[in-house]
Amino acid sequence: MSLDPGYLDYPGRREGYDHDLYRWSDLHQRTPVRWPQGSVAIWLCVSLEWFPITPADKPFRAPGHMATPYPDLRHYTARDYGNRVGVWRFLDAFERVGVRASFAVNAAVAERYPEIISAVAAGGHEIIAHSTDMNGTIDSTLAEPEERALIAGALTRIEAATGKRPQGWLSIARSQSWRTPDILREQGVTYCCDWVNDELPYRFSNGLINLPLNHELSDRQIIATQQQSAESWRQSLGDAFDWLAREAQREGGGRMLPIHLTPYISALPYRIAAVEGLLADLAGRAEAWFATGEEIVRCWAAQNPAEGAAGS
Repeated sequence: MSLDPGYLDYPGRREGYDHDLYRWSDLHQRTPVRWPQGSVAIWLCVSLEWFPITPADKPFRAPGHMATPYPDLRHYTARDYGNRVGVWRFLDAFERVGVRASFAVNAAVAERYPEIISAVAAGGHEIIAHSTDMNGTIDSTLAEPEERALIAGALTRIEAATGKRPQGWLSIARSQSWRTPDILREQGVTYCCDWVNDELPYRFSNGLINLPLNHELSDRQIIATQQQSAESWRQSLGDAFDWLAREAQREGGGRMLPIHLTPYISALPYRIAAVEGLLADLAGRAEAWFATGEEIVRCWAAQNPAEGAAGS
């Protein structure tokens, strides 16, 4: 079966993706970025999630959601462990080595657990929006008014609970519709974390910045999905840091290592030592700059103005 000749004449076909959401570029062709210290920006991002005991399958069921017939108390309480126990271990681990993180928070968590929000703020950490709850998924089958209401509602509820409107947004499962970047920008969001096709920030055509939160090295992917050990996860992150540090030295420009953490996965008592060990190791490296997402975006944007910047 031959292709329709019109296929080759598709007007949207160009270098990179077939859309106008952002300008495509190779990493090695961009102006080198410089961090305030070190050569590898380490971005810790912790997901604080509330899973309703009854999942909504429209537009889709979130990863990690309830799996067995109602009431799925086993999975519900396993997820709840993260907010009752796990997050406190992360906060202690961060304080011990003197680093700050971004916490991607469901609006339901911000409202239901004020003591967690107070502790996150007291530690100097950043809060970014992570939808309403784990039923608040987005894709292009979601009607535009519903998506607008979901995003605006999540941001407004988190602002009411924390006193500050989030500048960052992480979608559930990193899933967006074609409208999401414009809606986020209209709602005053500075950056999102959903597009994983880079290792440095880049700018959408509408001014929104993407801060890639790669899923390949997340604890969910390595530990929960691939069923590897916490020590294997730690080794993978250490190897990634070493590679990025060498590449930064060779290329003369900074790199970024996102570390996505889930309290009900990595903060269990037989895994938390791997997290603490990794943080201690990286904190002792001269090449490391631990920073929140907002700090990384601000530093990058100052070196990459909105118009005429390579890689923007």
